[in-house]
Amino acid sequence: MNTNLDLKNVKEAAAKSDILELQQKIADFKSGKMIEDKFKHYRLTRGVYGQRQTGVHMFRTKIPYGKLTADQLIRIADVSEKYTNGNLHLTTRQNIQYHYIKLDDATGVWTDLAEAGVTAREACGNTVRNLTASAHAGIDPDELFDVTPYVHETFEYFLRNPICQEMGRKIKPAFSSSDKDSAYTYFHDFGFIPRIRKDEFGEEQRGFKVVIGGGLGAQSIIAPTAYEFLPENQIIPFMEASIRVFDRYGERNKRFKARMKFLVKELGLNGFMDLVEEEWTALKNKTYTINRNAVLNPAFPLQKTPPTSTPNNTTKYANWFKTNVFEQKQKGWFAVQLKIHLGDIDAETARQLAAVVKEWAADDIRITVNQGFLLRFIRPEALPHIFNELDKLGLAEPGFDTIADITACPGTDTCNLGVTNSTGLATKLEDVIKTEYPELIDERNIHIKISGCMNSCGQHMAANIGFHGSSIKKRPLVIPAMQIVLGGGVAENGEGFIAEKIIKLPTKRIPDALRYLLNDFEENGQEGEYFNTYFQRLGKRYFYALLKPLADVATLEGSEYFDWGQEQEYQQAIGVGECAGVSYDVIGAIIGDAIEKNGLAKETFEQGDFADSIYHSYSSFVVGAKALLLAKEIQCNTQKGIIADFDKHYVETGEIFFETDFASRVLEINKNEPSEGFAAHYLQLATDFLLAVRHIRKRQLQEAGEDSLVLEHHYLA
Repeated sequence: MNTNLDLKNVKEAAAKSDILELQQKIADFKSGKMIEDKFKHYRLTRGVYGQRQTGVHMFRTKIPYGKLTADQLIRIADVSEKYTNGNLHLTTRQNIQYHYIKLDDATGVWTDLAEAGVTAREACGNTVRNLTASAHAGIDPDELFDVTPYVHETFEYFLRNPICQEMGRKIKPAFSSSDKDSAYTYFHDFGFIPRIRKDEFGEEQRGFKVVIGGGLGAQSIIAPTAYEFLPENQIIPFMEASIRVFDRYGERNKRFKARMKFLVKELGLNGFMDLVEEEWTALKNKTYTINRNAVLNPAFPLQKTPPTSTPNNTTKYANWFKTNVFEQKQKGWFAVQLKIHLGDIDAETARQLAAVVKEWAADDIRITVNQGFLLRFIRPEALPHIFNELDKLGLAEPGFDTIADITACPGTDTCNLGVTNSTGLATKLEDVIKTEYPELIDERNIHIKISGCMNSCGQHMAANIGFHGSSIKKRPLVIPAMQIVLGGGVAENGEGFIAEKIIKLPTKRIPDALRYLLNDFEENGQEGEYFNTYFQRLGKRYFYALLKPLADVATLEGSEYFDWGQEQEYQQAIGVGECAGVSYDVIGAIIGDAIEKNGLAKETFEQGDFADSIYHSYSSFVVGAKALLLAKEIQCNTQKGIIADFDKHYVETGEIFFETDFASRVLEINKNEPSEGFAAHYLQLATDFLLAVRHIRKRQLQEAGEDSLVLEHHYLA
């Protein structure tokens, strides 16, 4: 039996099913069979996200740990030219996004990408999002072992997994290659850092330090440590059990509270871990052995003499080598990091980069968390030639991951939630550093990050110097502004910091604010002092006073009233983010959702996937109960709340009969092993329940004479 071929066929069949389903859903939406807001909820989980501009969408790929082959990069570039403006946008989640995609082209984009092994499944929406990891994984001189296969296996396990298709909000995991935490695990829902210990027989055992419940945004939280050491075969079961808890107990009404970090904070870490333990019985895999060969190393580049051994610009080459090149843990091999301005690269440049990779590097390109690229396994004698080739493409700018390498989300260029322009400001600040502070080109202990709003897609709260879009008033005008935050990031020892808010300034004065900060650090920072230590030593009030003169709106004049890239007075236009899903639905449609999940339970049962069948049955219980609760205008915040409220409003009133109560029946899910017998029993209970739900709803409609609409915040649970 060819296991690899079988797995390839399964993946291709799943991708084909995704494409056909997307095509059908688009057709249903356009014909009126599927209402707009329900379709929105669906398309998000397929990577199709509403854009600021009417009639077009952002399309996000899902690229686990940012790994691409040269041929995949070429295909992604070709698709960009075929369907949109030819731009590839690299994100802080190691993904690639397209903008200005027409809805009718979404299926074509997906089809062309799938042929190259790239998916968009669960790239957006309330799912397990892209799994990020240190781009250096596998070549990091500081790593205990390569985390790449662990990330890959975790990605495969949760892709299309029924436990994470319709949660209250997204889940973002990250794997760091070492204690330096270059993957920023400290602000993720799940974070994993490699560990090795000796077992009772003296044998080395691999595992991970695990942190859980971190996050950025308006209320940033550093993830607490769940385990100092969790054996490698427990990481996937732990994640599954935790996601089950999040799915059942997590907030769904108040979107800003519907993240793992708030649930962990509400329950307390110990309370959360107790609930995780309760879920263990129901897991399909109590342990899950990671295939350490899941990601095979690509072939090394051929040993050949490069056309030249002399860089065209020796000064630039020296700076580039200092900031963008490092020797791998595999001695004699080098990695090259590419600074990509704003994370944007055009299709033709991407294709030419792929050609360079095919000739001189391993076929393993990694997208980095600071919106760049990393090339691996390059022979030292090829470095001058590669520099020359990259320089021709504009991809040999020194300063990768330094103060001169500014991270910025698209902001008001394309995002509905953008308050101010991130990209224009980032370009200006990079110019300030390059022209006025050239001595800082190799400064790696200060990072600047910009977000167009407080949601932190640009990760500003993890920056030593961060900015997020805002506004201030000078009646009757609204002035584009940036909130300045200081003191975030990762120290050399791997300690993570969340930035603190300092002051809000007109956005056109931010370059001066940066000058104030850098000049003061030069003057008042102690020898060898880390920027965050300097910030903490002097305190927030000091920096507020330092920057306060720039906050005087009475002295604004001319273009200071405009945002970056604008030639007219600023007008705030904030749309509605889409990550939370739908806006309206009808009770009958929600019952239809429950029936659909019941159908999936039957289908997976017949395929022998008993654990998946049980979870689909559980979902059909909850969604069916939710429909009847909404019919009585009872708000549904959490699945746990739905279960309790259904007992109160239907079972205790005698409208539906259970031998014990609804909660006892539904929560059999975490009291039983996922066996064939229990799956069959649970499926029958769910099927019978939905039959009763339909009868009750029919009676309600006869009494009321019409169906009823449900507001978004009632629907989400």
